[in-house]
Amino acid sequence: MIQPLSELNDGLLALIQGYTTHSIYVVEKAEQEEQTTITLHLTPLEAVREKRFDPPDEDLAGHYQEVVAKGFSFAAYDDAQPVAMVLAEAQQWNRSLWVWEFHVAPSHRGQGIGRQLMDTLAESAKAAGLRVIVCETQSTNVPAIRFYRSVGFAVEGIDLLYYTNEDMEPGREVAVFMKRRLE
Repeated sequence: MIQPLSELNDGLLALIQGYTTHSIYVVEKAEQEEQTTITLHLTPLEAVREKRFDPPDEDLAGHYQEVVAKGFSFAAYDDAQPVAMVLAEAQQWNRSLWVWEFHVAPSHRGQGIGRQLMDTLAESAKAAGLRVIVCETQSTNVPAIRFYRSVGFAVEGIDLLYYTNEDMEPGREVAVFMKRRLE
C-alpha cells in the first residue's frame, strides 16, 4: 500500500542502504574547438561492487523532514513495515519535481513496488502542474539507471565535478541526471 508521507522515522531512513552492481558506466569526455562529447560506456566489472550509503546526519534528516512537509513524498508498506520511499520537492520556478531519495528494500525489489511508487509520484506531480521529474544518481549505480529508464526516465545530463574535483578519475563516480517528462 502506498501512502503520502507526513513525517520521517527510523524505519523509513533505514531504507537508505546502497546497491550492488556487476557493471558501471565509464564516463569519457573529449573536448575540441569544434565539438565536445561526453559518453557513458557500460563496462562489466571483474568483481561485484557494493556501495553502502551512510545514514543521513541530523542536518540532512532535518532537511528531508522539510521536504516531506511539502507534500510530494510517499512510502510503500507491507503490512505496517515500510518497504520503499520517495522524497521529492517541487521547484516552481521551472515546474520540476526534484527527487532527493528513492529506495526500495532489497527484499522487495523486482515486485513492481518501485514502479507503483514512481507512478504515484508522477500523478501527484501532474496534478500540481509540474512538467518533469528530475533525479540524480551515480555512473556506478547501473541498477538505478536501469530502473529509472524502465519507468520513463532518460539521461539528460552529466556533471563531471558534482561530488569532487576528481570525479573523472578511475574508480570514482560521476553524477548522472535523469528526467521523466510529464507533459
